[in-house]
Amino acid sequence: MTNDLPKAKATILVLMGVSGCGKTTVGEMLAECLGWRFLEGDELHPPANIARMKSGTPLDDADRTPWLEAIAARIDTWRAQEAQGVVACSALKRAYRDILIGDRDDVALVFLNGRTDLIASRLAARTDHFMPPGLLDSQFATLQPPGTDEHPITIEIDAPAAELVTRILAALAAR
Repeated sequence: MTNDLPKAKATILVLMGVSGCGKTTVGEMLAECLGWRFLEGDELHPPANIARMKSGTPLDDADRTPWLEAIAARIDTWRAQEAQGVVACSALKRAYRDILIGDRDDVALVFLNGRTDLIASRLAARTDHFMPPGLLDSQFATLQPPGTDEHPITIEIDAPAAELVTRILAALAAR
């Protein structure tokens, strides 16, 4: 893939979806292709959040809010630096996306959407992540797919990561 697409209005992309949908893999590839920075939002979780998830306890809004605010602060730092970036963050609820994106018109949302069975099989095969497969149902229960007023790019995760990146790039170019 090349970076010969016209510059998109968005300078920061938030890749959202449930655990196991490919946010990190696709996000890293997309950022490399665009020559942009990449942030794995999970890296900003406080240790208490990671411990809760490892133990099989879903996070609640009170757990997530400081984490989301830390990601939003990183987004604002990038914006102040006029830097471009890709952020991987579950952003499952509209209220969470409001924290991350809000009225930032240079931040766009990419929703990696997939079937429960496909994502469950990915989580079952994953050995290097703190999120246990048992929390997938809670992720889907919390998920509020983005509304049309959020202007998401919705990508079905039914293909290899490189193809998903190609789809995202095409959607960005079409905007």
